[in-house]
Amino acid sequence: MAGLRAGQSAALVVRGDAGIGKTALLDYLEQHAGPCRVVRASGVESELELAYAGLHQLCAQLPERLPSPRYDALGTAFGLTTGVPPDRFQVGLAMLNLLADVADDAPLICLIDDAQWLDKLSAQTLAFVARRLLAERVALVFAVRAPDYTHELTGLPELRVSGLGFSDARALLDTVLTGLIDDRVRDRFVAETQGNPLALIELPRGLTPGLLAGGYGLPVVPDAGPLTGRIEQGFRHRLEPLPTETRLLLLTAAAEPIGDAALLWRAADRLGIGPDAAAPAEAAGLIDVRSRVQFRHPMIRSVVYQAASPADRRTVHGALADATEAAVDPDRRVWHQAHAAVGLDESVAADLVGAAERARMRGGVAAAAVFLERAAELTPDARRRAERALTAAAAKFRAGEPQIAHELLAAAEIGPLGDHQQAHLGWLRAQIVFARRRGRDAAPQLLDAANRLDALDDPMAREAYLEALGAAIYGGRLSDVEKAAEAACAARSTAAPGPMDLLLTGVATRFTAGYAAAVPLLRRALSALRADASGGESRLEHWLWLACPVAPEPIAPELWDDEAWHDLAVRAVELGRRLGALGVLPMALSLRAGVHLHAGEFAAAAALVSESDAIAVATGRAPLRYTHLMLAAWRGDEEAAIKAIEAGARDATESGEGRALALVRCVTAILYNGLGRYDAALDAARQAVEQEDLGFYGWSLAELVEAAARSGARSTAVDALQRLEEHALAAGTDWSLGVLARSAALLAEGPAAEALYREAVRRLGQTRIAVHLARAHLVYGEWLRREGRRQDARFHLRVAFDSLGDMGAKAYAERARQELQATGETARRRQVDTHALLTPQEAQIAQLAATGLTNQEIGSQLFLSHHTVEWHLRKVFSKLAVTSRRQLSADLIADASPRSTVRSSTETLRGRLVRSPE
Repeated sequence: MAGLRAGQSAALVVRGDAGIGKTALLDYLEQHAGPCRVVRASGVESELELAYAGLHQLCAQLPERLPSPRYDALGTAFGLTTGVPPDRFQVGLAMLNLLADVADDAPLICLIDDAQWLDKLSAQTLAFVARRLLAERVALVFAVRAPDYTHELTGLPELRVSGLGFSDARALLDTVLTGLIDDRVRDRFVAETQGNPLALIELPRGLTPGLLAGGYGLPVVPDAGPLTGRIEQGFRHRLEPLPTETRLLLLTAAAEPIGDAALLWRAADRLGIGPDAAAPAEAAGLIDVRSRVQFRHPMIRSVVYQAASPADRRTVHGALADATEAAVDPDRRVWHQAHAAVGLDESVAADLVGAAERARMRGGVAAAAVFLERAAELTPDARRRAERALTAAAAKFRAGEPQIAHELLAAAEIGPLGDHQQAHLGWLRAQIVFARRRGRDAAPQLLDAANRLDALDDPMAREAYLEALGAAIYGGRLSDVEKAAEAACAARSTAAPGPMDLLLTGVATRFTAGYAAAVPLLRRALSALRADASGGESRLEHWLWLACPVAPEPIAPELWDDEAWHDLAVRAVELGRRLGALGVLPMALSLRAGVHLHAGEFAAAAALVSESDAIAVATGRAPLRYTHLMLAAWRGDEEAAIKAIEAGARDATESGEGRALALVRCVTAILYNGLGRYDAALDAARQAVEQEDLGFYGWSLAELVEAAARSGARSTAVDALQRLEEHALAAGTDWSLGVLARSAALLAEGPAAEALYREAVRRLGQTRIAVHLARAHLVYGEWLRREGRRQDARFHLRVAFDSLGDMGAKAYAERARQELQATGETARRRQVDTHALLTPQEAQIAQLAATGLTNQEIGSQLFLSHHTVEWHLRKVFSKLAVTSRRQLSADLIADASPRSTVRSSTETLRGRLVRSPE
């Protein structure tokens, strides 16, 4: 509170068991908020899957009115305006700006109770805002039930709430007991409640001292189970004596989570419930009905809803549907209608299908999947129900819920399906197998599905073949790859081949006719994919769903095309986030992380790898090890890298993911080449190139050349160089030819070697691949020192040492440091005045401000509020000793900025080359 009043923002997650006192703490904060504005919302179980329902609760209490141009994305998300589907990041920015604007008048506190029941999009948006709060005078406080894992809030500051101490718990119990009680029974009661305040208050209600003295430390409740269930049972007992009308009114309020009192009374009127019905519930301390409807405790809402009969639930949902205006909130209306439906109802099911598309526009595939699933459940016609279950299963799979997708497939199988639908069902089932376990099991199933689709002349057959081929490549069994490639080559082709067809043909050719024959085909496919990436969301969405097992990872690095790799990775992440496509977002994040890694931006790569892993685990998918292992090897911390490599090898062996095993050997070679342990690197690199794995085979050959050359195994190095030359010349990019020149220089002598080293530096300097450019400087400097040219060597070794050190490539930087010392130059760890340096975010904001952008425009680009931009700029001005934007210059910002944020490592090295004495 002190920080908030001083102009700072804050976020806090209050985490604890049900009944432990989280809501009491939120109440306490509200009571002591002083001049701050307080708004409250609560997650609701029944609206877990209704997009932006929780966010709507908060916005409905804020003075700013929607829609408004500044908050267009929110207006579209809530269905108040129509237009282009909102980018979820733009929704987050709009929410951040809305809260910041409201806080201009007074500090704002947003209290979100039962956050574990927030719908996913609301939770993601509020977490997005919470991580970007800084100088807005806004506080977000979430109360989360401890057993639930709300991963969106992970990483925010937490307050863990535990039970009361024994003496406090006993004192609290004494306040609710109505008579004397045996001390031993009291103590057992306290112990069994584990100090849970709500349990201590609620469980003794209605129990006589005789019952307690009889030995019932806790009331025996059938099927109550754990403590939470017993607390809920206590609330149920308090509902029983209430009049029927009152219980029905409570149920209506529980089913309507917005807390709109006007809507509640409209629904109550349709149910024949009078205004006096609320009084008994208020007297019992269960609910407060004023301008907004609030339950005394969030658990009461759940208890009320669960305790009601199915018939009563349907009745109140029907009344709420009637009371909800279709023009204002059509999705919520049809949602209530779906819950009010008795048995099967085609009319409601059809409305749900229509709402699914609106939900997708507002909340992505996850929101659409919920409506499609319920539509399938309500469909009376068996064939149509099976078709809708299959459609819902595909949506659930894309939304990152493979288990629910699997269950929907089982439902689809029950109904009659046509041959094409049966084939698609088999395809989806194989996709689920591949997503859960990227081993060898999925490839035969995907190939079988592709063959069935091909036999039916289904246009999706070639895409299924592409996935089968991709799964076979991941499995790492050459026979499976060749079988899938041959089947793909024999598959029917379309009259006008699109990116998928070109890609399938290219990859199949790679394994049937060789790399050189495949390069032109793969290049055409990559060009078509890039054209799709700039040709509209729907076209890009198509390849993002279907091509992830193969393209653009590892097709772009297979062609040594760093520009295509970068462009597709950026677009893939952008689209994956926009659509909420948790099924493919881990792949897109891993792809983008790989681009960052090879650009020498290790911190950015690590952040994306962490996010990718978290999403994969949360959605029941196999984490992607590739960039994680590559990053560990390049960082060069031997102990940490070996631990990661051994874990990766273990996982790959258990899952049967052969390609990952090949990668393990490649990254082991990278690690040991950095550490200067060339014999170990040689052993690993030899194993890495045994099979021509897609994507990193060329990288493994380069590691083998260096390890063999340094170990004196010249014949092995020459053989590896010849194979690398075949690939590099066929690709013909600066990246491939630069690595080839660097590798060839290791085996050359005299002027020929120097010409090759200079070519490597020149070519790699024109790419984004900063890590290999730095290594080119390193090996060039090592060669110059051995030639006795110490002064020339120092320049390249210093470039390598600084660049690799900035990246975080610890082992390679140490190699450069030792070589520098051998030239007679002392290379010490640099001590910098971190107070004078701009942080990465400050540098980024300073650059944008120097171009003339306003705080609002900068905030829109960086997903920050204009208050936070202003706060950062004040710090920038102080550090740079300037007083206005006009004094900001590129050179001034660059001199005070971390190299990795203001200029890419590649650009930094280019600048150093300009100053080279050569």
